[in-house]
Amino acid sequence: MSERGMVDMWFDPICPWAWMTSRWLLEVEQVRPLDVRFNVMSLSVLNEGRDLPEHYQALMTHGWGPVRVCMAAAEAAGPGVLRDLYTALGTRIHLQKYELDEKLYREALTECGLDPALADAAGSDAWDEALRASHDAGMKPVGTDVGTPVIHAPGPQEGQTVAFFGPVVTPAPKGEAAGKLWDGVVLVSATPGFYELKRSREVGPIFD
Repeated sequence: MSERGMVDMWFDPICPWAWMTSRWLLEVEQVRPLDVRFNVMSLSVLNEGRDLPEHYQALMTHGWGPVRVCMAAAEAAGPGVLRDLYTALGTRIHLQKYELDEKLYREALTECGLDPALADAAGSDAWDEALRASHDAGMKPVGTDVGTPVIHAPGPQEGQTVAFFGPVVTPAPKGEAAGKLWDGVVLVSATPGFYELKRSREVGPIFD
């Protein structure tokens, strides 16, 4: 039996493309010897000081809430809680179209068996230092000209890690199709000197 590898994904709960990638990775777990570990990055941190359209700047202001709640929950219950909390938050944000408010946070926390009072972290900067550290750990290997999803995967040599942005995919492949995409992503990302493979998106995220 082959040893299972570990892949780390950095997410911001408000990003629909990270949500699609996370659902794909959970499928990959079922068909490849791979375990996914979820980590927090922040589009609000990433976009600090940038000249943004007014509507996107408003989203970045509200975007502090979900990532702060995630960091508070990870401190209270351990980082392993992020898997279920991300699913609880993302289902409500992307599928059920909740607002980024206390109702969202309390419901998601309660679903995961966590103290709903952790929702108060959304309006506090007490976890910002830990948030920035988590953000930097994910983003520094890939640079700041990308957003989320960011993945750190096992490299071609023992102990080596390959970091990359993406893949951006919709809808999320299921079953063996998910595994084949993983195989291809790891192959190209592990190729020395390979940086980018991209085409224009013609559709938005398809949630299913």
